Amino acid sequence: MTVRTFPADFLWGAATASYQIEGAVHEGGRGPSIWDTFSRTPGKTLGGDTGDVAADHYHRVAEDVGHMKELGLEAYRFSIAWPRIQPTGSGPANPEGLAFYSRLVDELLAAGIRPVATLYHWDLPQALEDAGGWAVRETAERFAEYARVVAEALGDRVWMWTTLNEPWCSAFLGYASGVHAPGRTDDAAALAAVHHLNLGHGLAARALRDVLGDDARVSLTLNLHVTRAATDGPEDVDAKHQVDAIANEVFLGPVLEGAYPERVLAETAHLTDWSFVRDGDLELIHQPLTVLGVNYYSTGRVRRLQGERPVGDGSPGADGHRSSAHSPWVGCDRVEWLPQPGPHTAMGWNIEPQGLVDLLLELRDRYPSLPLVITENGAAFEDEVSPDGRVHDPARVRYVADHLEAVGRARDAGADVRGYFVWSLMDNFEWAYGYDRRFGIIRVDYETLERTWKDSALWYREVVRTRSLVPAEQAASLAPVG
Repeated sequence: MTVRTFPADFLWGAATASYQIEGAVHEGGRGPSIWDTFSRTPGKTLGGDTGDVAADHYHRVAEDVGHMKELGLEAYRFSIAWPRIQPTGSGPANPEGLAFYSRLVDELLAAGIRPVATLYHWDLPQALEDAGGWAVRETAERFAEYARVVAEALGDRVWMWTTLNEPWCSAFLGYASGVHAPGRTDDAAALAAVHHLNLGHGLAARALRDVLGDDARVSLTLNLHVTRAATDGPEDVDAKHQVDAIANEVFLGPVLEGAYPERVLAETAHLTDWSFVRDGDLELIHQPLTVLGVNYYSTGRVRRLQGERPVGDGSPGADGHRSSAHSPWVGCDRVEWLPQPGPHTAMGWNIEPQGLVDLLLELRDRYPSLPLVITENGAAFEDEVSPDGRVHDPARVRYVADHLEAVGRARDAGADVRGYFVWSLMDNFEWAYGYDRRFGIIRVDYETLERTWKDSALWYREVVRTRSLVPAEQAASLAPVG
């Protein structure tokens, strides 16, 4: 068999998010975020877990960058905690917050690693949520001011900027289903949040280029859903298109094409009149992207709902998200999500690399001149430390290997995919699942905070070093670090 290889300019990285790894929530002048509030609310996270300590990255930057260098990473995608920069979401910058990220960026550059900074990975300053959150326009305006502050401080050293990570989750899990912070269940607010997140992206992109020039690398990361119809029947196919509209088109449309999908406007007219969309907004949102970031984990399957919708119990739902009495699928009342056949990850998500191929080829066809980067891809499994002190995680190695092969097949078919960031560099606070799910290629002992390379990290290092798809079966035989 021919070994899958990747070109010399293909970018290899790993990704994290601030609230999931930093800890130190009361240090360095940081203000409270919506995830501080949400995770301290009884019943919102498994085990009542919070990100107060997380992986303690705040105090272990040098150690963690050392792991990245040993892995051979060419880029590191991290997020900046808005409450560290502006504790209340507006006003003067907090010098200690800027200094922390400045040190991180300098450590990365010294290690030969390109910094890829995400401005927003869900930790909105609580003061802005108290004033209405993403459901109000002022949050988008404050976000642009924050982007400008960070660009002025770090812009000469950050290689690429991402405005938002997965705005679908921010809007619909945060404001419709309530299973993510801020925990609201208001469909109209969720739709307003969609628009103000889009607007925030556009305003921030413009602010970044105002500070850094037109050549600044600006991106947006979307978790584009791959949804399949249960049958070829017209009702099921229409249900699939209805989901596509609220899952993908409400972001792709305004950002890349300058318009919201008419279907969404019509099917949510009973919830809102969309009057929050002002003249000129779509022009502001429709800013050029250097690349589009794609996060991919699993697929979904739907049909037109027959009968009454079951009430969720908080377990992993058929749509890949924790279920609740409130659906994140605003306007899709007559859509039923069906369980996907296995295998599954510990999140209950199905494993289907072909979905990534299909998604990348669809983007190739729709936006042939837009480069793509896989900004998140990985899997949670129930890792165990073996008697030899190692974490043998063959399922994770196989998952990543199969999805890298999917990227290669999409590239062969003409998809302009320029890099891959594994999720995640290390185990972390997995949002509403607390510390019960582990995505990292590096294990974190949450009692001692010791880092241990899993077989997946050893294997990924070899993939990066050789720029080829090392057989997954070799992972367990690779020499451990140290």
